[in-house]
Amino acid sequence: MALAKPTAMSHVRIWIHLVFSTKNREPLLKDDFRYYLFKHIADNCLEKDIFLKVINGYTDHIHCLISLGKDQNISKVSQLIKGESSYWINQNSLTKDKFAWQDDYFAVSVSESQVDAVVGYIKNQEKHHAIKSFGQEVDEFMKRYGWEVVND
Repeated sequence: MALAKPTAMSHVRIWIHLVFSTKNREPLLKDDFRYYLFKHIADNCLEKDIFLKVINGYTDHIHCLISLGKDQNISKVSQLIKGESSYWINQNSLTKDKFAWQDDYFAVSVSESQVDAVVGYIKNQEKHHAIKSFGQEVDEFMKRYGWEVVND
């Protein structure tokens, strides 16, 4: 009796809700530019084998739902997305002044059962921010996840 040779394939699904803002939360991501940027980030993620399920945001921040690959971590994926997109914005002079993202970011895990809810939340950013500011959203995240602001 011959046994089947096991395949050397890893299966990983780790959903991460990643949120990052423009430097000093400047409202630089206006209208058409924002959607042009989202398309660029999505294309860049595809090139770098970053599984980006959805991206959206508002004038001063972006939400991404990503699934980490077996050799990826949050820090590296965040660096790849933020670093390449700010480089692209600056190389193409898409903002009046030099563009930069805030150094920090929020990242929380998302269970498989909550993926659709998070996708809906991310898709509705414009509607959401007609009611509350990003600062209020940050405060809610901080409270919900038990994070504290550390001042240096």
